[in-house]
Amino acid sequence: MSHKTGCFVCGQDLIYAEENESLECFYCEKIYSTNTKCIEGHYICDHCHSLNANDIIEAYCGACLSEDPFDIAIALMKHPALKMHGPEHHFLVPAVLLTVYYNREKNYSQKEAKIKQARKRSKNVPGGACGFHGACGAAVGTGIFMSLITNATPLSKGEWKISNRITAESLISIANYGGPRCCKRDTFLAIDTVVKHFKWQTKKTLYCDFSHLNKECLKKACLFYNDSL
Repeated sequence: MSHKTGCFVCGQDLIYAEENESLECFYCEKIYSTNTKCIEGHYICDHCHSLNANDIIEAYCGACLSEDPFDIAIALMKHPALKMHGPEHHFLVPAVLLTVYYNREKNYSQKEAKIKQARKRSKNVPGGACGFHGACGAAVGTGIFMSLITNATPLSKGEWKISNRITAESLISIANYGGPRCCKRDTFLAIDTVVKHFKWQTKKTLYCDFSHLNKECLKKACLFYNDSL
């Protein structure tokens, strides 16, 4: 759910104490002295509060130590800077996947460098590519991820093959649902393609909390639809 008021993370009311305390920012994970948090204990620093979508993706993934890509993706999607639909998802997919891959390898310095490269590459994937180019940007994001971890180039052999294959598999998974597009559904499906490829352990049940923001939602025809909302 995208929270426009109250806590960005959970939507609960903010509380203001008379005395400051040291709290960790939910997104950048830095410690700040503050007298503001939500009733669930979430705190977001002023810097992360004002970042744009791609900035918050890069900052959060750079600091995040989680090894569950869906947890990371959903946490990012809850930030108001990330809209229901938009090209920020083209960066979100490789950034999340790189975060999980390098967190599992305990290679944090490499992770940050690769995320920066993913951001540059994803800028070349325009909004609406799913309909206008026949190539969903979320799926292309899986190819960006794979090319970065394998150091693929246009002249590579095996690395070239696997980068194109993972994009193709993601596109097939997304295409099987048909239109209209949903950036949340397509992101989940693209990430799931890589999860299955690497056999990563994740949460067993994944529900989407964003359907109320999508007037073209497939509702019960979507694997991730949460009919309890």
